[in-house]
Amino acid sequence: MKVPKTCVGLLLAMGLSLAAALNPTGLSAQTGVPFPDASTPRPVDLGPLVTQTGPTPLSVTVALRLRSPNEAESLMKALHTPGNSQFHRFLSPAEFAARFGPAEGDVAKVVSQLATYNLKAQRTSTTTLKVTGSPANLERAFAVSLHAYRVPAHGSTRAYTFHAPVGHPSIPSEMNGSVAAIAGLDTHPTFHPLHMVAPKAMRTAPRSASRSAAPAATGNDPGFLTVADFASLYDVKPLYQNGVTGHGRTLGIVTLASFTPSDAFAYWSALGLTVDPGRIQIVNVDGGPGAPSDESGSIETTLDVEQSGGIAPGAKIIVYQAPNTSQGFVDAFATAIDSNSADSISVSWGLWEWLQNLENSPVTDPITGQTVGVLQAFHELFVRAAIQGQTLFSAAGDAGAYDLNGNFGCNTETTPACNITLSVDNPSSDTAITAAGGTTLPGLQEYCLNAACTPPFYAINIPRERVWGWDYLNGLCAALGAPDPIACGTFPGGTGGGVSVLFPKPEYQDSIPGTRHSEQHQKFVYDGTLYYSLPGNYVGRNVPDI
Repeated sequence: MKVPKTCVGLLLAMGLSLAAALNPTGLSAQTGVPFPDASTPRPVDLGPLVTQTGPTPLSVTVALRLRSPNEAESLMKALHTPGNSQFHRFLSPAEFAARFGPAEGDVAKVVSQLATYNLKAQRTSTTTLKVTGSPANLERAFAVSLHAYRVPAHGSTRAYTFHAPVGHPSIPSEMNGSVAAIAGLDTHPTFHPLHMVAPKAMRTAPRSASRSAAPAATGNDPGFLTVADFASLYDVKPLYQNGVTGHGRTLGIVTLASFTPSDAFAYWSALGLTVDPGRIQIVNVDGGPGAPSDESGSIETTLDVEQSGGIAPGAKIIVYQAPNTSQGFVDAFATAIDSNSADSISVSWGLWEWLQNLENSPVTDPITGQTVGVLQAFHELFVRAAIQGQTLFSAAGDAGAYDLNGNFGCNTETTPACNITLSVDNPSSDTAITAAGGTTLPGLQEYCLNAACTPPFYAINIPRERVWGWDYLNGLCAALGAPDPIACGTFPGGTGGGVSVLFPKPEYQDSIPGTRHSEQHQKFVYDGTLYYSLPGNYVGRNVPDI
């Protein structure tokens, strides 16, 4: 698939939050940069990067292709197929590198070619190189012009700068076939934390908010559930009684915002959980994402640590935290997988898969004509993790079947408006990761219809556990005077789901009833302009898995 040369210009025109520090080395001393949202002002083009920073060195990550990727895919399937002679005979990192890592001759060729552009390449993992040089030399190597951009201060968010290519980068012909992605030519924070704030109807009217904060005998009310409630509702307590608490295991969390560890320990303590005070290890990748802040998405990291660490109170936790850039995301996964220190790795950040494929530093291989980018780098890293026995989990998103609309915070009522488009999130759309969605539990929910929270109440009875989606609140929205789900804030809330238009349907979904192909006539129209027409009837990977 060809990438339009107007990719970056399109993103700027849509006013996305495009951000990262021009000086990445200073990022850790600053508050984390904000993730994209609909309120962010349009970036201002400051002109060529060299006029802003001169010869100040920059770094990019070159992700190298696996050797025999098709064989690696086949081995991944065999290792995870019960009854297969290879079942669970996982490889160590050294064994994987020897069998599937890029050949040393290919690595040397890439390093040597980069050196001809006065770029220094350092091996940072089995499949990644950190490439450092002046903006001018990076532009020469990848046949692109880099510009600096500034996003003005808005609300409580400070101003920030980033750089991005103008035009379409390409790989030097001597490196063809060896490169999976170039990450770092574009340094704006693209990815969204996959948590959702309660809709307006639930924020203004839950009767349970007026009740005592003390847990009832059967647990807390909906909207106030804790990991202790989870253990009761999902029958985890028998595991605890048999000594299965996560002891001896390590949970890995890949994230793009920092957090305050004492918050997690306070949460566990409040629930009466006994945990090892030294259980959390923080690994700052690429200098880390900066200090915690609401704008950067620190609540997502805090939630991830508190929930996973609370359900498995005996486990150790490694938090791999990186700047919210395509380079940071690739490097964080590469670090977590190369070290092989975590038994499982989870991530709750993502982006609409089609935009991710186009946006995150895609470059053209001049020999094959194929576009390579971070989706390819992610996939090969995820395949490696599976071969090493590391289990990967990804949140499927919080925008129901409309990930695009959730990412942009736009819909048919916003100005400028974008249409409603069926779309799924990545990395959960990748076939080498387990995509996890959410459910709504059964039970009675009561909501206040006046400020005093006096009768009558609006009662909603959920008869059985169901896929999470806020459509059951539509009647409440109407009762509160919200004319539709958009005005109410319930659209597009719900567990992410749908059909990928980039990843083919994996074999393990062939026998599952109800799987679908992508829908016809799906387009992305923004402010009256058609940007993308998505492939219809594509036999794609169905999301989520669970």
